[in-house]
Amino acid sequence: MKIVQAYKLANKEWNYHNEKQLLNNPLVLVFGNRLLLEDKAILADIRKEFPYEHIVFGSTAGEIIDITVVEESITVLAIELEKSSFVIKRDNILDHDKSTLALGTSLSAKMPKENLKHLFIVSEGSFMSGTSLIKGVQNGFDESIPMTGGLCGDDSRFEKTLASYKEDPKEGEIILIGFYGESLEISFASHGGWLGFGPERIITKSDGNILYEIDDQPALELYKKYLGGKVEKLAESTLFYPLNVIAPGRKDAVVRTVLSIDEEKQSMTFADDVPENSRVQLMMASADGISQGAHNATKLALQNRNNKPQLVIPVSCIGRKLVLGQRMEEEAELIRELVGEGTAISGFYSYGEIAPFYGNTSCEFHNQTMTLTLISE
Repeated sequence: MKIVQAYKLANKEWNYHNEKQLLNNPLVLVFGNRLLLEDKAILADIRKEFPYEHIVFGSTAGEIIDITVVEESITVLAIELEKSSFVIKRDNILDHDKSTLALGTSLSAKMPKENLKHLFIVSEGSFMSGTSLIKGVQNGFDESIPMTGGLCGDDSRFEKTLASYKEDPKEGEIILIGFYGESLEISFASHGGWLGFGPERIITKSDGNILYEIDDQPALELYKKYLGGKVEKLAESTLFYPLNVIAPGRKDAVVRTVLSIDEEKQSMTFADDVPENSRVQLMMASADGISQGAHNATKLALQNRNNKPQLVIPVSCIGRKLVLGQRMEEEAELIRELVGEGTAISGFYSYGEIAPFYGNTSCEFHNQTMTLTLISE
């Protein structure tokens, strides 16, 4: 495997993290600020600097390159697989009447199945259900095929997200990358580091991702009770108080981010489904806990590997970045500490993460986690 990493700030020259070299038919992942990815001159510059066919674009809430977090920038990760191969398929949710399940099913049908080792998703993140996307994609695959990846971001603007394969970035795109070959070793893990507080309760009224009642009480009223004086800033700080959710029939919890509140209806809108009869607990975070989550995710991803990873793709949630503030680079530093030198690190901050729970291959949609994909061949 040969890897080239580079980044650039607006109106600046390209900075190469390692040796600049021409690659043979690489997979090129371009993560960057949404406003920069709308700039035709910058897109032309990317294609001039990286004159390759298989370019995947995704807007982010910040980019990770090595142990540095960069913002208002473009990062490029070019991967030449020497013993294995990849296939890329795309679709757009706007072509499926915004049915995420239908789109996922359509995408899975396009992807060749023979010798498939792993799936990686770069998805629009503005108006879709990550859970439904995963369910649709998995309809076409054996559960032994794991999936990782994330939803694109738009910093803290939450206006729109962009993605594409080969074309200029646009809204509604979902890109599915299949990795093929026996020589590949791909491991993964996802961990949060958030702390639950208060008793475990039951969702008694919800509709999709809109939560109305917990224990037959208005959900917003309950949040206000527990947050006390912080409630005045709740509308501006929803990312800091997610919900731990164990859906009916499930044993593992997922974290769901609060996107908005409705004072009139006393309801709360989350980043993905919060099913009725789910067991839930309010959550809060500390910077130390968030950093420990990145450490734990890396340890889990490294367990039982046969070979040292050549590449780590971290996908971390924007909520974690906001909590960490000036300490945001600690996540990448902890990854580097555990994987050691000689392993490339390149990823992004997202609006949602995709990965199985540790020890499983069946995938889940997460919020507020650090998700890692470790690759070697």
